[in-house]
Amino acid sequence: MILIDDAAVPAHDRLWCHLASDTSFDELHAFVEPFGIPARGFDGDHYDVPVERRDELVAAGAESVTSRELVARLNEAGLRRRRPRSAKRR
Repeated sequence: MILIDDAAVPAHDRLWCHLASDTSFDELHAFVEPFGIPARGFDGDHYDVPVERRDELVAAGAESVTSRELVARLNEAGLRRRRPRSAKRR
């Protein structure tokens, strides 16, 4: 299942949300391809997508979830990839 959270994280003069799959990375990459979401938006276990694209992705089948649920479902699926402590953004 493709998931999109309700986050609105500020960065680069925009607000961002997170798009992930609780099934596989292949499913996630296939889902974003028709939308032209660049590979640079993939952040290890999710895509960072501008909030203004959220409704479009939900209309295409992404399930709207909270940020907490998105992380929990990635963990349950064994797909959560954490950054090493030294590589975390500040």
